[in-house]
Amino acid sequence: MPGQLTGRLIGSAEPGVQSFLGKIREHASRPWLCPLTQAIAQAGGPLERGLVGHTDEVRTVAVSPDGAFLASGGHDETVRIWDLASGRLERTLEGHTSAVNGVVFTPDGARISSGGEDNTVRVWNVASGLLERTLEGHTFWIFDVAVTPDGKRIVSAGDNTIRVWSLATGRLERTLESHAQSVYAVAITPDGERIVSGGEDKTVRIWNLADGHLERTLDGHEGMVNAVAVTPDGTRIVSGSRDHSIRVWR
Repeated sequence: MPGQLTGRLIGSAEPGVQSFLGKIREHASRPWLCPLTQAIAQAGGPLERGLVGHTDEVRTVAVSPDGAFLASGGHDETVRIWDLASGRLERTLEGHTSAVNGVVFTPDGARISSGGEDNTVRVWNVASGLLERTLEGHTFWIFDVAVTPDGKRIVSAGDNTIRVWSLATGRLERTLESHAQSVYAVAITPDGERIVSGGEDKTVRIWNLADGHLERTLDGHEGMVNAVAVTPDGTRIVSGSRDHSIRVWR
């Protein structure tokens, strides 16, 4: 308790708080952990809550379209659904047999798609928590998943391929091959016409979703590309890399 209070309050300039901290230092049992700087989020600060439940590292998070729920996936092989307003754990989804690296809500918020190191994509019903479908085909870990804006297709990134699946049937519609190494990140443009990917080969690639052809390769990163995003107006791509840079592309 002395360490917790000191770590949260030491940054305050209020005389009453400083007097209180002085009494803590005076009466704390010895030895004790005494922070010298504000090491823990201050009460009333920007941190709203911490969500505790995963038993190993958390790899991925996604927010439902209505902003009501949070989905998380981690090394403990679970997907968890949380109430964002209260922080309450609503449901734990179990089925993956290895770490979960990617989660995404469908546009209607009714389903979650997850991808993991068991080489599968799984589709879950949010309301019931039931596993609806397991999609198999990747030959190595899946690092990221996305859903098209119309909610009809799942796009997964793993091994050195990108795969496009029918959400309704689970059928593999298309495999996109051009990356020379593992694909770590995938995103879809807001109009649903293009896929953007980033990978271990240090490139960002733009694909036509309808026919699967590679439209453009963006070179410039000096390290593997770990993350990609597309602006809401669809005019720019943002990529993050192990070369410590974020790059913005037209």
